[in-house]
Amino acid sequence: MATPYAYFQKHVVPLEEAKIGVMTHAFNYGTAVFEGIRGNWNADEGVMYLFRVREHYERLRRSCRILKITLTESDDALCELTSRIVAKSGFREDVYVRPLAYKSSEAVGVRLHNLEDDVLIFLTPFGPYLDIEKGIRCGTSSWRRVDDTGIPARAKVTGIYVNSALAKTEAMENGYDEAIMLTSDGHVSEGSGENIFLVENGKLITPPVSDNILVGITRETAIRLAADELGLETVERSIDRSELYIADECFMTGTAAHVTAVLDVDHRPVGDGKPGAITTRLQRLYFDAQLGKLPKYRHWLTPVPIPAAEAAPSR
Repeated sequence: MATPYAYFQKHVVPLEEAKIGVMTHAFNYGTAVFEGIRGNWNADEGVMYLFRVREHYERLRRSCRILKITLTESDDALCELTSRIVAKSGFREDVYVRPLAYKSSEAVGVRLHNLEDDVLIFLTPFGPYLDIEKGIRCGTSSWRRVDDTGIPARAKVTGIYVNSALAKTEAMENGYDEAIMLTSDGHVSEGSGENIFLVENGKLITPPVSDNILVGITRETAIRLAADELGLETVERSIDRSELYIADECFMTGTAAHVTAVLDVDHRPVGDGKPGAITTRLQRLYFDAQLGKLPKYRHWLTPVPIPAAEAAPSR
């Protein structure tokens, strides 16, 4: 049976032993940054393929610089630790790996300075976050995306996700699957945890970094696959809300969301209200790349063999 492990306070321990105190600064003030790394189970090969691990840790390190967190472990060490706890945990299903660098001092007071830092890594089984088969329905949120001068969107700061949680819950309570958040000046920014793309006249259109998006690793993957495999150009520019209603296709990307078609926005169908041809082809390419089926992109993968659990001896 699989048993989850974690890297916590410089040791690999069972997840149940990885506990922080209630006075931990990050818990009280949101002073932490994190990543989400997909582990995709390839049953035919008996291998867990971790997707773009190094790129995630490079982004984590950039987030740490913004929040004044000192990350003492090297990227090589973090990659090795991630493979180690995935192998030791033994899950033979898709998982989600969560590295988190945080202000670990047990101290009261709003600040970033004169505090201790630490990093932890844990994982959990994690299936599809959104309905990748059928597609999703979205609503534009009344909650505006936090501006870079408020909490920098290019850093995955735990505290900023209150903004996303408000938008996500509002969307679901209004009957949607996901929210689309706008910037303070009304341009499309992103979903509650996903980047967004439109397809218009055979081109991909996506908001620029300056519209308060997280610079997504899955976003960059989709752009690369679209260019290399489909010959499609991606244009990064500001998008008006009304463009969502007249796009040929729309899809969202993210570590949790993969590549997911958007079927309608604000009760208006996108295209014919079904996953579009380009979205469908891109989704298939993305899944094939994740599972090691495209040799050209195997450098994105970190394979972790997971042996089958031994049967208990008979008595």
